[in-house]
Order: sequence, then C-alpha cells, then structure tokens
Amino acid sequence: MQERLKELQQEALNQIESAQSLKELQDVKVSYLGKKGPITEVLRGMGKLSADERPIIGQMANDVRGAISDKLEEKVAKLEELEVEKRLASESIDVTLPGRPANTGVRHPLTAVVENIEDIFIGMGFGVSEGPEVETDYYNFEALNLPKDHPARDMQDTFYITEELLLRTHTSPVQARTMEKYAGKGPVKIICPGKVFRRDDDDATHSHQFMQVEGLYIDENVRMSDLKGVLLEFAKKFFGPDQKIRLRPSFFPFTEPSVEVDISCVMCKGDGCRICKETGWIEVLGAGMVHPRVLEMGGFDSKKYSGFAFGMGVERLAMLKYGIDDIRHFYLNDKRFLEQFKRA
Repeated sequence: MQERLKELQQEALNQIESAQSLKELQDVKVSYLGKKGPITEVLRGMGKLSADERPIIGQMANDVRGAISDKLEEKVAKLEELEVEKRLASESIDVTLPGRPANTGVRHPLTAVVENIEDIFIGMGFGVSEGPEVETDYYNFEALNLPKDHPARDMQDTFYITEELLLRTHTSPVQARTMEKYAGKGPVKIICPGKVFRRDDDDATHSHQFMQVEGLYIDENVRMSDLKGVLLEFAKKFFGPDQKIRLRPSFFPFTEPSVEVDISCVMCKGDGCRICKETGWIEVLGAGMVHPRVLEMGGFDSKKYSGFAFGMGVERLAMLKYGIDDIRHFYLNDKRFLEQFKRA
C-alpha cells in the first residue's frame, strides 16, 4: 500500500507539472484528491491493515495529499501569473490619446426655474416651506375662505380621493398650515413651491399636473405697496432689470383686495406683438392682501396683523423665460429638448 501511495504521488506530480491550463489542474485535483479518487480508495482499504500499519499508512496518505495540494497551488499561481503577463503583453495603451468624455445629466428646466425663484425670494428674506400633495378638504379649501358651498370651488376642478381627501389644487394649503404653526405670532415670510393637480385637458398651455410657487408675508402694517415692491423686484431679477409690472383688480376668495399681475412682454419689450396680443403686457400671477377671515382661521388677529399672498405657475414662467411654446415639452423627456438647458 505504501508503494501504491508513492506511485500515486509521482503520477499526480507529473501531471501537474505538464498541465498547461487551470482547467487541466482542476481535472488533476478532482482525479486524485476527489471522493472517488485513488487516494480515497487506499484509505478505505485501511480496515484490512494491522493496528501497527494503520497509523503509518494514514500519515503517509496525508503526506501524499499535502504534497499534491502544495504542488497544485504552486502551479495555479504560476499559470495565473503567466496569464496576466500574456494579457499585459497583448494589451497596449496609448497614453497620448484624449480621454473619452463622460455623458452627464442636466438639471430639468423646471428644477432650474424653481431654484432660481427660491434664490430670488431667499435673497429678500423669505423661507421655503413644503406640505403634502394629498391634502384635506379643510386645508385646501375651507381654511382659505372656501366653505363647502362656495361657488368659487368650481374654478378649480379637483381630483377627489374621498369626500375629505384630495390632490391639492394649489400650494396655498402650505400657507394655511404654516399660519397654524406660527400660532398667531408674526412675522411669517415664506414661499411654497410644489406640484399641484387639477382635472384639465392637456394641451399646449394646460396640464393636469403642474408646479406652483406661492408666497405669504404676514406682519404688522403690511401694505399693498409692499406686495408691489416685492413682485417688481422679483420680475427684475427673474426676467431682467428693465422689466415692468402692472396690477389689475381681480377676485380670489382668500385675498381682499385681489389683483392680477402683468409683466411687460418679454418678446417685444412692451411694444406689442402676437404673444402679448398687441397689448405689451403678459399676465404671470395672481396676488392680493390676505383676507381677514383667512388670517383669523390661521390663528392671527386680523386687527393687529395684515399680509399679502401671491401665486405663480412655474411652467408659465419657464415658457416665457426660455421662449417655449408648448407646456408638454416639460414632461415628454425628449433628450433633444432637455439637452438645450446644459450649463456651459
């Protein structure tokens, strides 16, 4: 049996030495060291040996296994090293070639516009507040002076989930929640950017989902002239230093008095063109002084505090700023459209 083990060791070492690939080495390992290999068969026959011979044969079998395993590891390392050398020899790198440019993404134009708006108002001392897109009827309507039977609710076609839950139709609920948070103690000076939802037919100028930025300022002795000054400063920072605005009387349930705000046409600079319908003005947002009832429902004393609020559509501002003629471009994910907004 000792002679047989010596023969197996020599055979295995010879095959390992002549092996030219890792697969051949794996075959040798399975053949000699596997459960069905000849060394295992020798060990199974140890039961027929005398008590004196068993430890000798057992030790010898372990030595043979160890010698074969060591030789296999040595040969594997050598073949792997040769493989690396061969690959390095076949692969050449020209370090003088220019690098391949990495394709990077770009900020979505709506994201860029929202960030621009935020920067402008933060520069005027406003904070940024957010709220849930799934709102209660109370915060979306009632807290803004729109009780359940108010006819002005018809102005906003709403996606209802239940009788009391809905997708918000504007970001004004964030203003109502913020007033509650301040518990009647001013000043409050915030803008509320976010997505809103209305049941509308999608076309070049309308979408069932769009973005708004609304603003709220509450303090003692806040006046309409403060509102006009803030909006004029915003228009100049957003559209250019020569921009003008005008305020026209309007109606919103949550402000009194209410105004529509126009800017001088960004296309013709006020001279009159097809875009502004020859008027020289383009409507961009609604605003007004916060209704005393809205102040009271938010926890503020309307005799002590006053305030103004405004709301603007982000897509409309982006379309005017960049000369875009179809709101659907913002949501189609057309790379040709989006890549136009890459930063230099």
